[in-house]
Amino acid sequence: MPEPNAGQSMSGTHVVRNQPPEFGPCDLWAGDAALREAVAREGGAAFAAHLGDYGRLAGDALYRLGFDAHRDRPRLRTHDRFGHRIDTVEFHPAYHALMDAAIAGGVAGLSWAPQAWALPQAGAHAARAALSYLHHQVEPGTSCPLTMTHAAVPALRREPALREWADKAASARYDHRDVPIADKPGVTLGMGMTEKQGGSDVRSNETVATPLAGDDYALVGHKWFFSAPMSDGFLVLAQAPGGLSCFLMPRRLPDGARNAFRVMRLKDKLGDWSNASSEVEFDGARAHRIGEEGRGVSVILEMVMLTRLDCMLGSAAEMRMALLQAWHHCRHRVAFGRRLIEQPLMRNVLADLAIESEAATAFALRVAGAVDRAPADAHEAAFARVATAIGKYWICKRAPAFVNEAQECLGGAGYVEESLLPRLYRQAPLNSIWEGSGNIQCLDVLRALQREPGAAQALHDELASATGRDPVFDAAAAALAGDLAGWRTLDADAAQASARRQVERLALALQAVTLVRGGSPLAGAFCRSRLGGGRGLVFGTLDDADAVDRALARLDGAAAAPIPAQGAAA
Repeated sequence: MPEPNAGQSMSGTHVVRNQPPEFGPCDLWAGDAALREAVAREGGAAFAAHLGDYGRLAGDALYRLGFDAHRDRPRLRTHDRFGHRIDTVEFHPAYHALMDAAIAGGVAGLSWAPQAWALPQAGAHAARAALSYLHHQVEPGTSCPLTMTHAAVPALRREPALREWADKAASARYDHRDVPIADKPGVTLGMGMTEKQGGSDVRSNETVATPLAGDDYALVGHKWFFSAPMSDGFLVLAQAPGGLSCFLMPRRLPDGARNAFRVMRLKDKLGDWSNASSEVEFDGARAHRIGEEGRGVSVILEMVMLTRLDCMLGSAAEMRMALLQAWHHCRHRVAFGRRLIEQPLMRNVLADLAIESEAATAFALRVAGAVDRAPADAHEAAFARVATAIGKYWICKRAPAFVNEAQECLGGAGYVEESLLPRLYRQAPLNSIWEGSGNIQCLDVLRALQREPGAAQALHDELASATGRDPVFDAAAAALAGDLAGWRTLDADAAQASARRQVERLALALQAVTLVRGGSPLAGAFCRSRLGGGRGLVFGTLDDADAVDRALARLDGAAAAPIPAQGAAA
């Protein structure tokens, strides 16, 4: 029997036309000019080949694996068939393949051990941030254990007894077996901070840490959110005799026995389906103290700065992938006689999204570069400290509305699970909640500006570094500087009540600095639309036709499939 015509069923009654081709393979590095420029600005040019390899892998094989990892969610097995308590979380093989690729590529360890990839130390944080951004675009759930593993390394390295943990967390080897770390070439780490009664107020934690020999303790209590319970070890907060302290709690003890904690259930979350989050109870679990008793919050805050940076990167990555999905659809879909990308109103929407996405990416990489330079540069250290909270607040807040607008570009197809956008939409609110919600970030910024002179000076210097290049920015920066001086002197309640407004203004100004100073072709459009009132309150309200053309020209290199002939139905 002859084959039916392409796109036509055997009965000849159903012809598929005017549909875009499959998204991908897509080179997520080569097609992202804003990312490549940002990495070079922040000192990571030597990593370009490595990032290029990962960008191609992410836009092809990892993109496809992400669908299976999310469709088949993790399952908790508390007991084996004989009745033994095992507390095992089972994953689809695609999850382990994604983790293996990410750790082999350096998403968790490149910052700390670039020699493992035959790469230089300078610029490693910026390059690792780009890796995280590329990976998160196609599979955000695995970003949780990757982020926590990455963020824990500096704290672990300061404890001689935990050096093996630090080295294996920074390694390029993924080993998901549930065995003691002495038998593993690489480990992953989770965290347990919040409890039922406290949430973000970790000082109200009630889990008790009783001293044993040396720096070992026994933990009794619970954690309401215990991230990545399949990890090899966990950083947890508990009340020691000297106050709230930080501990490393292993899954397996050195003799191979299970540690004394129970996974009570997995959280049934809105999104983040490929990743397991849990509730646990400790019943004398062994743990090793990190830092001094009573200094647990300070230990955690250093890690939180790194995990908050990854929240920024993750939200920027979600924006970028949502934009790519919308761009891909609109380049191929025909409506009312023209491709969607040729229609002025859709062009305005896509251009506005492109401007927002580029600003988020550039600013997140700017903060990553500051983290890279912080050990040797007091200005960069102070800037990284306050800018992380500013960026975490603003970029993470923008992601849900951004992804929803991208869904609209696809119409009903963007609401169907076979596209990537419903997964992105469920994921988008997470980064604004995880590692401190928006109010916590704003309070952190206020605290830094009131108590840390270096933070205010760092922001002042950052704003000053871009003056004289764009009149709209200059006017906005001058007004902001004056208002900030007054904000810092208000009484506590008044300052707190206005914190969101001031942090929003800071975020927009700092994004503008990054684009203006970096010479982005979208810098002027960003300043006019975000600082000068050249747009409305929703995406797609730009009042500058030239800005629309420039923004869409930046996307030309992101094409994953050729555009059909003019006016043709794909």
